[in-house]
Amino acid sequence: MSPDDAVLSRNDALKTIKARRSVRTFTKDDVSEEQVRVLLHAANQAPSAHNQQAWRFIVLRGEKKNELAQLVTVQSGSLPRPAAALLRMGAKSILSAPVVIAVANTGDLIRHGTDLFKVEKEMAHDFFRTMEIQSSAAAVQNILLAATSLGLGTVWLGILYLIKNEVLRFLGEPEGEFMAVVPVGHPVKVGTGPQKHPLEMKVKLLGT
Repeated sequence: MSPDDAVLSRNDALKTIKARRSVRTFTKDDVSEEQVRVLLHAANQAPSAHNQQAWRFIVLRGEKKNELAQLVTVQSGSLPRPAAALLRMGAKSILSAPVVIAVANTGDLIRHGTDLFKVEKEMAHDFFRTMEIQSSAAAVQNILLAATSLGLGTVWLGILYLIKNEVLRFLGEPEGEFMAVVPVGHPVKVGTGPQKHPLEMKVKLLGT
């Protein structure tokens, strides 16, 4: 069920998807403001529930970026060893990258949607909370793919979710359901990536 290599070679979008890797160590080369704008524009083009675009992008450089890395390192001390080690690894990636893009939900869709939908409040809140998470996750994926297309490296530091509220407070954002931190830079080395399971293991076909 794998796609024909000829199709991949002709399609830039598919080549970018295939080429994307998680990069955790970066060179000292800077990422230009123009490149960052390209990534942010790509993120803002992601699909969003009811076109509410209930996301905010926070760009960190220099001392502010280093302060975030320090926060992550300090917070790692309060967690068990496996999580603490991954947080410290994330802090090193933040320090290594010239720029970090954080993504947070604004909560606007949750607030407006819950009032508009004439269903039970808890059900409406859960529905729109999920919609915000899905929309912002799509925006992050656009950042990762756009960076790859520019020859840049990224990593989505999912482990930082364990200290989500602390990070959001540091960023000056309200506590919400979604937070992502993405270091961006020029890769020291691009790995081959993990081996994916055969597609046949992940696909269920219904009907004819």
